[in-house]
Amino acid sequence: MVNSSAFAKRILMVVAAAGLSFAGTVNNAAADARFQSWIADFRGTAMKSGISAATYSRAFAGVTDIDPEVLQKAQFQPEFTEPVWGYLDNRVNEQSIATGREMARKYSRWLSAIEKSFGVDRNILLAIWSMETNFGEIMKRDDVMRDAVRSLATLAYADPKRAKYARTQLIAAMKILQTGDIDRSHLTGSWAGALGHTQFIPTSYLAYAVDMDGNGKRDIWNSVPDALATAANLLHKNGWEPGRTWGYEVVLPAGRKFPSGSRTVAEWQSLGVVRANGKAFPRANEKVTLKVPDGRQGPSFLMTKNFYVLKNYNNADKYALGVGLLADQIGGSSGLRQDWNRPFTPITMKEREELQSHLRELGYYDGKVDGKIGDSSRNAIQAFQKQMGLDPDGHPSMELLTVIRKK
Repeated sequence: MVNSSAFAKRILMVVAAAGLSFAGTVNNAAADARFQSWIADFRGTAMKSGISAATYSRAFAGVTDIDPEVLQKAQFQPEFTEPVWGYLDNRVNEQSIATGREMARKYSRWLSAIEKSFGVDRNILLAIWSMETNFGEIMKRDDVMRDAVRSLATLAYADPKRAKYARTQLIAAMKILQTGDIDRSHLTGSWAGALGHTQFIPTSYLAYAVDMDGNGKRDIWNSVPDALATAANLLHKNGWEPGRTWGYEVVLPAGRKFPSGSRTVAEWQSLGVVRANGKAFPRANEKVTLKVPDGRQGPSFLMTKNFYVLKNYNNADKYALGVGLLADQIGGSSGLRQDWNRPFTPITMKEREELQSHLRELGYYDGKVDGKIGDSSRNAIQAFQKQMGLDPDGHPSMELLTVIRKK
């Protein structure tokens, strides 16, 4: 096998260079030849893992060079880089709640059957679907969805940090292709090779995929029932406790320090912790863990076992918290009693869309008007703020919207 570490470092250095397109740098005959050599060498590894020669050839047909955008996307994971309020504002909002309720009605029959089979609350599954692919909308975007074999081969070859993961997932992706559950042209996923409506990495697909609609294929790309049942199966097999919540928003008494670790609800109550909605805890002996993701000035939570089961899906507290909060509001909850400790006055999704529209009209922004504040929106906000002599904090605030409405 070609030793690609030095070459990969050169690629990653170019990726990190702001504003540079490096297609012309790496997409050349020498780079392609090295990648093709790696593909040829990896065939033996794949065959030792049960991949047939025919499947391998089919998997790599047309894969001639690495996908540079995969390496760019690998440098940024919002679960670990965004402040908690920024991450959740983009995912738990009036738009995602309304769509979740609409999908709950549309797939009610299937959700009832899935709940009966796996014991996982339907609103949790709808929230996962929203968080992963915006209820399937992201799967329609060519700028997001990528060829899964090419993506994983790119990471296996050119990203030393993820090479072991990518090799394992690449073989698993070829096993999926070999089963016939999906054809080669539809074997698509995220930059990291996560597949279908509910974004399963290939090894997890092999472990948990379900043919819920009974058509003989575990098709999480085209069958919403299969995708939601597969998510439910993962949670079920990792210890989801039916009929129990993921956590409780709580109020902490002022001026008291709290111990770390898991304690019973009764023990936390003895320390002065109460539910934010004023209701009683349902189980005094339940073991729960205190989390303050935005510090003592933001909302606080007692997390149950189900919170940690959700982290089997994505091992980030922000992600599991987002799923739980969105699920509760899809189910009719009014949301948090204590808002996040943002350094600005927040605005609604509609107002965020208005902000993006104003920035576009003024020539600062050329992205999608969708209310979601990513890097391009933040850069546009900062450019406008600098032009106006404001603090360039990049926040989508009511203070900023008030100023820009006057332009």
